[in-house]
Amino acid sequence: MNLRDTLRGLLVRLYARRVEGHLDHAQVPKHIGVVMDGNRRWAKAAGSTTAQGHRAGADKIEEFLGWCSETDVEVVTLWLFSTDNFDRPQEELVPLFGIIEDVVRTLAADGRWRVHHVGALDILPQGMQAALKEAEETTAKTDGIVVNVAIGYGGRQEIVDSVRSMILDAADKDTSMEELAESVSIESIGRHLYTGDQPDPDLVIRTSGEQRLSGFMLWQTAHSEYYFCEVFWPAFRKVDFLRALRDYAARHRRYGG
Repeated sequence: MNLRDTLRGLLVRLYARRVEGHLDHAQVPKHIGVVMDGNRRWAKAAGSTTAQGHRAGADKIEEFLGWCSETDVEVVTLWLFSTDNFDRPQEELVPLFGIIEDVVRTLAADGRWRVHHVGALDILPQGMQAALKEAEETTAKTDGIVVNVAIGYGGRQEIVDSVRSMILDAADKDTSMEELAESVSIESIGRHLYTGDQPDPDLVIRTSGEQRLSGFMLWQTAHSEYYFCEVFWPAFRKVDFLRALRDYAARHRRYGG
């Protein structure tokens, strides 16, 4: 690293400390969702392979959660793999699944996080399913940030699964279709979502400069604030995180318009 890079890094750290010093912890979001975008573009810009980009993105996760643990964040939802990602070539999917499994096992072994899967479990490879079930079981009593790992996740599919779950519950109770129709409400659908017992995200961060939802937590983010960051996910820094929190704290949230 040359002198210029060293000085730049020092200035960034000093700036981050300044931002952190002025952060109002009373205004920190309780639930943060993250669309970790830009792994492949980061790899291309760095002259690396796609797999190396995904690995670099995976390595950023624990660092990010460490930043969250320094604040009053209680829930973090990480979008690791969408249902649309199944359309990618097998030569990319196979190593990607291995990387995601490693992420899940590492989070579970850390001892600081309570891991919870959100997504359609049955469409994932058997090894992934086993890793997710084991992670949830071993961290169920962990007293730390709840880390939702969104794998095999699609916002529309979540709503479909929620409605299906409601119908199956009604069938088990011999509820008539008329009674079921009467019971449908915003609250009842919400209870059957993958995150049914959790607060909705206060803030959603999306990296890489893309400014779209892409189906991320469509139901839960009805009143969420969004923060779009130009940097690719593997290059996301603590100062970027603190800027997102500062931006969130400065907003006046309006529920319903």
